[in-house]
Amino acid sequence: MAEMDFPSGKNIRLLVVESDETLVEQIYAYLEPLGYDLDRAANGLLGWQRAASGAYDLLLVDVMLPGMDGLTLCRRLRSESGSEVPVIMITSSESVESRVLCLNWGADDFLVKPFDMLELEARVRAVVRRARSQRTSRMLSWAGLELDPQTHTAACDGKPLHLRPIAFTLLARLMRAAPNVVTRKELELEIYGDSPPDSDALRTHIHLLRKALENAGKPVLKTVSHVGFRLEESAG
Repeated sequence: MAEMDFPSGKNIRLLVVESDETLVEQIYAYLEPLGYDLDRAANGLLGWQRAASGAYDLLLVDVMLPGMDGLTLCRRLRSESGSEVPVIMITSSESVESRVLCLNWGADDFLVKPFDMLELEARVRAVVRRARSQRTSRMLSWAGLELDPQTHTAACDGKPLHLRPIAFTLLARLMRAAPNVVTRKELELEIYGDSPPDSDALRTHIHLLRKALENAGKPVLKTVSHVGFRLEESAG
């Protein structure tokens, strides 16, 4: 496996918002020895209060929570506090609709129960690495689209373009290559590192990005059959 930009969980503070005691114990038993700084909230309301403090590098949130469900927690975090802290949602449903709902409500990634702790840590590493790299990358501009990875803001023809973090990362990668093709494998490596999910989660993220661009009047994201995706300036 390729070397990560941080070899352990040191300096990564993670809030686990989960009511299942057994699952919480498993997460702590696996991540704490790796150096992660863990905190826990047993219900959605407490999770919201702690998450809003801005003290965490990543949130791990179950969809089904007492007090306040995980989707509401994530939505309030994005809309009320304006927080961009990465969120990995835990869900019991494997449906595409459930995954899209999690992403639309502000999650950056999701895990379907039951999941292996090895996969959990790989997802945490990938999401945190992506969030850190976005804060240090330079401004991107292409065909009326502008992205500032440092402030994690985007604009289309001078108007704000609101994107979730994974969609932002995908668009940044496509803009760097435009108008050339970026393969599916390259995009998966960009968002998942060396541990892509078994499911075709990339399709969901591409769908959300394409919809956001079309709603902004920029239907520039095109599929190159059996290869990958590209941005076409003349698309219309």
